[in-house]
Amino acid sequence: MTTYRSLEVEGLNVFYREAGNPNKPVILLLHGFPSASHMFRELIPVLEKDYYLIAPDYPGFGNSSSPDRKDFQYTFDHITEIIETFMDKLGLAKYALYVFDYGAPIGFRIAMHHPERVTAIISQNGNIYREGLGEKWAAREEYWLYPTQEKRESYRTAFAPGTIKHQYVDGTKEGQVSPDGYTLDIAYMSRPGNDEKQLDLIYDYQNNVKMYPEFQQYLSEYQPPLLATWGKNDVSFIPAGAEAFKKDLPKAEIHLLDTGHFALETHAYEIGELMLNFLKNNEI
Repeated sequence: MTTYRSLEVEGLNVFYREAGNPNKPVILLLHGFPSASHMFRELIPVLEKDYYLIAPDYPGFGNSSSPDRKDFQYTFDHITEIIETFMDKLGLAKYALYVFDYGAPIGFRIAMHHPERVTAIISQNGNIYREGLGEKWAAREEYWLYPTQEKRESYRTAFAPGTIKHQYVDGTKEGQVSPDGYTLDIAYMSRPGNDEKQLDLIYDYQNNVKMYPEFQQYLSEYQPPLLATWGKNDVSFIPAGAEAFKKDLPKAEIHLLDTGHFALETHAYEIGELMLNFLKNNEI
């Protein structure tokens, strides 16, 4: 069963979900925007018999501390630092990484810093290739090049209730997606002060794209087993991002699923089964 805990890290409370036997192989589940660890609520029961699962909420997300911007720098480097300290405090010495959306640049930083600890990577719409960037990213790169206040303000639409719901249901069949996930995300994103923190991260995302060659070099050099389970109807991170893993990892296992960005909302069991087979085939 899943238990709900928090751990003090650099003066912050990092909330996390824990399931499975600590003596089993570890899978670290890294959530995306605008979500939190609740996105794994249906995947965890599929895996917990065979694996030890840890799913943290990042600072500023979910039930973790959300410090003021004056006291905490909202960048992907800093969030990675917090999650790495969290992992060290838990004594996680070997782990597979499940990376989704924002979890990809965080997870690949972790993998680059400690390649010897990574047993495998599962990427679910977790992009690290320019081929995987959908059409909307052209406008975002224009913003990064010419970061006016007006352009910054325009990205408030990214966490508007309608946009969040659309992220969940776009690319799925009618009636497949429960309102639970996007309703909770809307509540989290609506908290006072959260808007500016999220705008900081949208601006900082440019540094993730700049690091794509480094992430790819890590894959090419270390050849970790990799499974891509991708919602093929995602307009943010398009299927070419999944196929691109083959450039650096010829043995990568790629599955394109008939769903959208939040693939776990419709295909948690299928993704869980793919993970179980993949991990067992790689003796993990």
